Amino acid sequence: MSTTGEGPARSEAEAMIAEAKKALWVMVGLLAVLWVIQLVNAPTGYDLSREFGIEARDPASLPEIFSAPFMHSSWGHIEGNSGPLFVFGFLAAYRGVKKWIGVTVLIIVASGLGVWFISPSNSVTVGASGLVFGYFGYIIVRGLFDRHAIDIVLGLVMALCFAYTFASLLPTEEGVSWQGHMFGFLGGIVGGWLFRDRRPKAVAAPDPATTLLPKDLG
Repeated sequence: MSTTGEGPARSEAEAMIAEAKKALWVMVGLLAVLWVIQLVNAPTGYDLSREFGIEARDPASLPEIFSAPFMHSSWGHIEGNSGPLFVFGFLAAYRGVKKWIGVTVLIIVASGLGVWFISPSNSVTVGASGLVFGYFGYIIVRGLFDRHAIDIVLGLVMALCFAYTFASLLPTEEGVSWQGHMFGFLGGIVGGWLFRDRRPKAVAAPDPATTLLPKDLG
């Protein structure tokens, strides 16, 4: 005999597993797109990166905010981004791909605008590292905003295991876009708040002992 609540709990678990499978394939597809672009981009001497990268404070380059994360500047660049992007992206998406899409767009815009505003003049910036740091920030705070115990633990574990990455939020290495890292990270934190679960507040049942009834007019 099934216990009370076992059915809803099982349905919720099955839905989460289904969403996690969807998130897995979404991230596989995203990485496939990045690598196909790299295979076309590298033989041309990275012409696509120069054309579709973000040029600081150039108004004509604002649309490239949405294309720059898909471009890279070397094989080492895309290899360094691919693993963290897959792991962090999956963890950001496993509770809902639709929510993940909204978070991703927010991170891209925040990271891209940060690069556009404060990168050195005449620089062109490409790469998915802004997304990586955005997902990292989102994972850290999501559990706090959603009040999911497992996500709180996950956020703490990720923050501790990858604490060294916080150094990349500051200008410590020449040629590395700390601007994209920092603003992507902040975009992920904001995304955790904007896309938090909004559960309806529970309404207490009326107490029969204190409920007022209309007078009998008969």
